[in-house]
Amino acid sequence: MLKNQKLLEQLTLKEKALLMAGQGEWQTRAIKGKVKSIFLSDGPFGLRKQSGAGDHLGLNGSEPATCFPSSATLANSWDQEVGREVGRALGKEAQRLKVDQVLGPALNVKRNPRGGRSFEYYSEDPYLAGKMAAGMIQGLQENGTIATPKHLAVNSQETRRMASNSVVDERALREIYLTNFEIAVKEGQPKSIMSSYNEINGTYANEAKWLLTDTLRKDWGFAGYVVTDWGGDNDHVAGIKAGSNLAMPGLGVNAAEEVVKAVESGELSEAVLDQRVDELLTVILHAGQKPADDGFSWEKQHAVARDAAKKSLVLLKNQDQVLPLAAGTKVALVGDFAKTPRYQGAGSSLINSHDLESLLDTAKDYPIDLVGYARGCLRQGEIKSDLLEEAKALADKCDVYVANVGLDESAESEGLDRTNLAIPPCQAKLLEELAATGKPVVVVLSGGAAIELPWENKVSAILHEYLGGEAGPSAVWEVLTGKYNPSGRLAESYPLTEADIPFDNEFPEIKRNAYYKESIFVGYRYYETAGVKVKYPFGYGLSYTTFAYSNLTIDDQGVSLDVSNTGKVAGRETVQLYIGKKDSPLIRAKRELKGWTQVDLDAGETKRVAIPFDEYAFRYFDPNLGSWQEEKGRYQIMLGQNVDEILLTGEYDLKRGIVPEVKETSSYQKYREGKLLMVTDRDFEEIYGAKLPENRPAGKRELEWNDPLLEMANAKSWLGRAAAKWLARKIQESLDKSKPDLNFLFNYNMPFRAMTKMLGDTISRSMAEDILLIVNGHFWRGSGRLIRDYFQNNRKVKNDKDVQQ
Repeated sequence: MLKNQKLLEQLTLKEKALLMAGQGEWQTRAIKGKVKSIFLSDGPFGLRKQSGAGDHLGLNGSEPATCFPSSATLANSWDQEVGREVGRALGKEAQRLKVDQVLGPALNVKRNPRGGRSFEYYSEDPYLAGKMAAGMIQGLQENGTIATPKHLAVNSQETRRMASNSVVDERALREIYLTNFEIAVKEGQPKSIMSSYNEINGTYANEAKWLLTDTLRKDWGFAGYVVTDWGGDNDHVAGIKAGSNLAMPGLGVNAAEEVVKAVESGELSEAVLDQRVDELLTVILHAGQKPADDGFSWEKQHAVARDAAKKSLVLLKNQDQVLPLAAGTKVALVGDFAKTPRYQGAGSSLINSHDLESLLDTAKDYPIDLVGYARGCLRQGEIKSDLLEEAKALADKCDVYVANVGLDESAESEGLDRTNLAIPPCQAKLLEELAATGKPVVVVLSGGAAIELPWENKVSAILHEYLGGEAGPSAVWEVLTGKYNPSGRLAESYPLTEADIPFDNEFPEIKRNAYYKESIFVGYRYYETAGVKVKYPFGYGLSYTTFAYSNLTIDDQGVSLDVSNTGKVAGRETVQLYIGKKDSPLIRAKRELKGWTQVDLDAGETKRVAIPFDEYAFRYFDPNLGSWQEEKGRYQIMLGQNVDEILLTGEYDLKRGIVPEVKETSSYQKYREGKLLMVTDRDFEEIYGAKLPENRPAGKRELEWNDPLLEMANAKSWLGRAAAKWLARKIQESLDKSKPDLNFLFNYNMPFRAMTKMLGDTISRSMAEDILLIVNGHFWRGSGRLIRDYFQNNRKVKNDKDVQQ
């Protein structure tokens, strides 16, 4: 019997069908006298509850809220408790604003740092991403708020995000792109999860039964409900059959009619529909049952944001120990960001911050002598000689420059991918000019993902704040002045140049099929295996003190070791456990993160710490057996301060498991040795295990139902080509102003079928097909049908009297 059997028996078929889609932009469907509606809100790192008309792109105003550090920032803390605290604070604001469900955290693996939403994602490593997300989910759900980890799965680029097919081999799929969600689901126990827009090996994620039912529910024990990304419902009935419960935003009565017809024709079993409704009702009926927290205060929320930012700051360079700044140091503050901070991303996560700080405003609260501020260069990147000279003139007054530079808003946004890894040229020029004065330059770096640092050897120190949220500036001053000893560690690798990223020339894929040719070799897994030098390795971060490791012991339970603070000040060390197996016949990375622990030590203090072997320590996915296996034999156990700086090593014999059988080929050998520069499509096809789907050549052609609007550049109709050119021009104009227009970006990447998903009953499927007909060169026939179908749709919606509001 289903959990809500009695309630289900009271619902009509149409009412059950209506529950499978939302009611407007942010609410689930209410059935009068039977089922309440719950309110959903964006919020990976701050709530974006809109006060007026709702839109998922953040174009309309939203209620003031605390802006916490981005997920990419929080990951650098390597501290699950930091995530829990931010989650708890988010839950409090959700209660205050009567939000039942928060759409976050986002935890997709950073396949390439140029991914447009890298600032929303935790790491290039699935183990770290899963653990950090689990902490956030646990904190968020403590007061009954519903967490929604996203986007399941293999969602790696913004270009064509609603019409892209991620072509990925089975091992990479399971080990890299699903392990993060597996950990988050098993440890965090979220009540909801969001499916991604993209296809996975030819099937839309929201229609993949192997993913939403077999893997998510049966293998991982997920007991919540699945919601689509906004407009991500491709085939409504197919989604329900696969395990999807709620299509958002509201799809209107046309969608419900589609479900009813599918049940009546036998295409969809009513028992399956009942199962989906029951899963959804189980969460909805228990939402909002805990009493509101009377202890809410903006000051406490801001303090949580500051503490999270402080523990996530990463000290990348500290030449001649220029940091921390001594009391009374004469500081010249430079950079547009220092006055108008770059503290959050753009898109659906955009927060109306309640209490935004800046480095300039908060400098007075710390023991330095601020001798002046200069902008240095324009935010948009244009070099102005007068601004440069103004900044250089401060050299006569200061002991040190503190320059806040990084990626501006046009570089990172939902809806577009980064064109390169560089900061704006004028900012690089500014740093060079400041360094030429002879005064030490301390760089405070802002941005949500890896950045090229060709100017690194010209500055004395680099403190990376990532996107620190509203309280990031005071957190930065706490580290710069030594009030807090930096403890952050990078959650991603920083390559020397963009050219070092495997298959970077193929990212983002502008055609439908994106080949994940690097397989399991994402981030440090590639750099370490292939012996490619990086600027800063995964797990890297400096401290104002030093640490030593000793006395390693390894047993069946895990490892233990002594960690000593060998410096002069207290500090926090992050001890990282990596495991490798150099004699394996399998394709394996040289080493993989399999655990970590953090320890706080006073100067001269030593503590013994332990890191257990868990269920993820030795497993790999065997595509031939279709299951997780462990390889019997000897493993290398490595303890280090980062993936490249291993301080203690040992070996462990795993007596259980199998001896895998592999077929050695030249393609297989290339992957085993990490020689990705030699990998061809044919090599990947062998690892993939099937013929690769082909991308269509460019040129005029018939556009299809799931082609994005950007493909109108290839349309037969001049109207379609003109529309595509106009959209592209409007997008570029917004980027030139460092204000990405999310409306144009969304539409540019939106497929024709999404018109019926984003606009409720305003555009029926027939109307969208008529528009496609016009674009394909049949103007008069398409226009005539569009007029006819427009009036038919209006009459149908108007006459549908039994819709429950």
